[in-house]
Amino acid sequence: MQCRLGCGACCIAPSINSPFHCMPEGKPAGVACVHLDERMACTLINDPRRPALCADFTAEFMVCGTNRAEALVRLAQLEALCLP
Repeated sequence: MQCRLGCGACCIAPSINSPFHCMPEGKPAGVACVHLDERMACTLINDPRRPALCADFTAEFMVCGTNRAEALVRLAQLEALCLP
C-alpha cells in the first residue's frame, strides 16, 4: 500500500518519546509533528534527522484503513493499546 497524499495521520496520531530535530521533548500523541507541512507531507523524508520510528513506518491497510479519518482513528487506537 502506498501512503495517501494529504493524509499525515502517521505524523499526528502516534507519540514519539525520544527527542528529534526541532522537537527536543519528542511528540505527544494526537499532536501534529512540526515537520508536517500544509500538504500533510513530512519535510524530513530522506533526511538523516528523521526519527527512526517514522523512517521505519510502512503504510498498511490494517493501520491506515481506507481514508485519512479512519487512519487517525486506527493509529490512535494502536497508540492507546501500547500505553503502559
